[in-house]
Amino acid sequence: MSRRATERLDDVIRACGVIGGYVGDADLPEAIVYDAVRMRLVEIGEAVRMLPGELTASEPSIPWAKVSLLADRLTRQYFDTTPAVVFGTARTDVPHLCAAARRLRATLPDPTR
Repeated sequence: MSRRATERLDDVIRACGVIGGYVGDADLPEAIVYDAVRMRLVEIGEAVRMLPGELTASEPSIPWAKVSLLADRLTRQYFDTTPAVVFGTARTDVPHLCAAARRLRATLPDPTR
């Protein structure tokens, strides 16, 4: 199944929002938040991997290749990923990524129209 760039950006934006909710909820156990955030970061990395380079090039402040590689690291080198890295990424990098994905999404036509 092939997905459009608009759908992939929507996936990124949605996952970023969910991550923000997880890390902002002090009532959730840290271990569960860690696992949930890791999974959403994998989702983001996979979606970013399939975005056209000519699209992401318009947001050069985001290290798109590193975002994509994050999915590989979290799935293949899971044993070498610390909570500090995951939570730091969620709190610091994800908001910037979300803003960039929103800007990119705004430049693309709505496929439902």
